[in-house]
Amino acid sequence: MAGVFKAYDIRGIYGKDLTDDLMFSIGRAFATFLKCKSVVVGRDMRPHSTPLFDALARGLTMQGCDVIEIGICATPMLYFAVGTLASDAGVMITASHNPGEWNGMKMTRDRAIPISGDTGIKDIERLVATQAFAPAAAKLGTVRHHAIIDAYIAHIRPVADLQRPLHIAADMANGMGIVEARVLHGVKHLTIDPMFDTLDGTFPNHEANPLLEETYHALQAKMRAGKYDFGVAFDGDADRVGFTDEHGTIIPMDIITALIAQDMLTRQKGVIFYDLRSSWAVKEVITAGGGTPMMSRVGHAFIKQQMRDNDGLFAGELSGHYYFKHNFYTESSSMAVLSVANIVSRSQKPLSELVMPIQRYFASGEINSEVHDTGAVLTELKSRYQDGKSLTLDGYSVEYPDWWFNVRASNTEPLIRLNVEAKTRAQMTQKRDELLGVIRA
Repeated sequence: MAGVFKAYDIRGIYGKDLTDDLMFSIGRAFATFLKCKSVVVGRDMRPHSTPLFDALARGLTMQGCDVIEIGICATPMLYFAVGTLASDAGVMITASHNPGEWNGMKMTRDRAIPISGDTGIKDIERLVATQAFAPAAAKLGTVRHHAIIDAYIAHIRPVADLQRPLHIAADMANGMGIVEARVLHGVKHLTIDPMFDTLDGTFPNHEANPLLEETYHALQAKMRAGKYDFGVAFDGDADRVGFTDEHGTIIPMDIITALIAQDMLTRQKGVIFYDLRSSWAVKEVITAGGGTPMMSRVGHAFIKQQMRDNDGLFAGELSGHYYFKHNFYTESSSMAVLSVANIVSRSQKPLSELVMPIQRYFASGEINSEVHDTGAVLTELKSRYQDGKSLTLDGYSVEYPDWWFNVRASNTEPLIRLNVEAKTRAQMTQKRDELLGVIRA
């Protein structure tokens, strides 16, 4: 059991860290903690997602909780189901982009409000550890199936408003992007060439993580061998998506945030969030478009709550999560793809030229460093860079007139994560190396 309860989800190697017996106990603890009467449960395509569902359902129904099973689906579909079925809670059985031997679960309250370490996961862990469940119900809960995919497609597809034909390549990574992309099939003016579009929980072709450059290699080769307007790469449970331009060049996720925000603000003004690792350009684009830019901590639980609190229209994270008020303040990777498709179709310029004015600064990308004492490293950085404008929203950020950086400690590993941006490439490189010298000393 040790180690499977993370900051934002439950995750571990199936049969070793995460067993059917543990999942049964988690089901009892989940129902005990939330006192829920109904839970929507979806799952990904991993072979062990089915026995884990069975174990979870046994635990939930033992506590008198009814289970609404929506079957194999993408994580954004689970959020949509919780929001539309008036359920008390939701569980998505998935390990996202982790290798095939992993599995886990993402959890929500009603209205698809996420449950994180601070808002329930630690409590559920304590209940499991002590087996302090509420007494089993006199009457078992029920399990009923509810088809959700067609309703989700009908919910998202009207976003499409392509003005001319587009041809895109989409790497499904043998994961739930195959199901999420059903929204895209049949959209007027949109032709999709899919890659790795057979569900396979062993991920036989490559890891389903659009944060890794190597994830894009096959997609880039396809892009360069054909004629496409842009390419997309889904992660394992399809709550994230990465983009390439027409040449196969990877577009940073924060630049996509700015592009979508820029277009959205031409139709509606409002609050748009970006995580604190994002380029200066994101805030500048939102401001120029008449929107209200607001910075968020890293992590879906934080950004979704801030969106709710401020009635945010849209948000983007550097990791490729794109959140829409339209989908209950949660992710919809197909909606992000359609948003980009709409933008490209309205212009005679290719995507590379549309993002060029936004890519006005030079970023390091997130760099991880293993350290012995994260606290000592952060203390040293605060001492050395105290002459800049500091921010402690998430880790430690310091801003100077021509460059900035953020350092954060990992929630689960002895790692320091560094992001640097500057007005020139030379300065970014110099400051990046300077900071890494301190971090890795």
